[in-house]
Amino acid sequence: MDALAGLLDGPRARGAFLLRTTMNPPWSMRIQDEAPLAIVAVVRGHAWVIPDDRPAVRLAAGDVIVIRGPDPYLVADDPATPAQIVIHPGQICTTPAGKSLDLSMDLGTRAWGNSRGGAAELVTGVYQLRTEVSRRLLTALPALAVVRAGDWDSPLVDLLAREIGRDDPGQEIVLDRLLDLLVVAVVRTWFAQAEADVPAWWRANDDPVVGRALRLLHHTPQHPWTVAELAAACGASRATFARRFTDLVGEPPIAYLTGWRLALAADLLREPDASVGSVARRVGYGSPFALSTAFRRHYGVSPREHRAR
Repeated sequence: MDALAGLLDGPRARGAFLLRTTMNPPWSMRIQDEAPLAIVAVVRGHAWVIPDDRPAVRLAAGDVIVIRGPDPYLVADDPATPAQIVIHPGQICTTPAGKSLDLSMDLGTRAWGNSRGGAAELVTGVYQLRTEVSRRLLTALPALAVVRAGDWDSPLVDLLAREIGRDDPGQEIVLDRLLDLLVVAVVRTWFAQAEADVPAWWRANDDPVVGRALRLLHHTPQHPWTVAELAAACGASRATFARRFTDLVGEPPIAYLTGWRLALAADLLREPDASVGSVARRVGYGSPFALSTAFRRHYGVSPREHRAR
């Protein structure tokens, strides 16, 4: 498993909120649903995404944006259009005064808006629970990650747009998996862009020494790695390897390994049949007690408290 594969081995939508929205201007929606992750694709027309504390982003047809929550933001035809619609937790939709809009803008199966043939058509997917998205993916992403239409060639947006209105048996599972695939494809494309503000460990993947070490750590976190063993496996002296790894990644090798093991543990603990002992073995801790001690030190809660949350 390489670093990116490990990062993306997390989205697991379960009954995700998916919607096709068609709007005629002027329109503006304030999103304050506190969802951990959302993705918006513009199928037709344009839209602006306007966070409270950073510059607005204009999206044209074919553009896709991944939005890391839980901070609120606007999606509108123009930054000057005041909010007419508020999306609350649980995808409850009201006017700013609190009047329900759920029925008045219902256009059919997973379709919603103020006009069936609106100038703007958006496809939105929302992960409603933090447990559906890996902690390390949320940590690695910026508040807004944009992929422009010309930056990639993928059929996933069109496929999701076609499938979103269907109501066949098992359709919810189909849409969940399509949403997962779309998020993975968009994040992978965004990471590959030279201008992307990617984590230091991502850039370090291209280094012949440190990149190999990262692949070893990600592929076999359960191994009792030492700095000397990693250096030998990468063909470098211990001192040179330790210095190079720290310079490129931003932290020493064993500190990075500890963080990776605990991030994996946090994700694995979501699995219903996982025990603290089984997770400890999978991520390289000799006992449940050792994992619990390290987990509490890092996250401030025990593995069992983390699972309960």
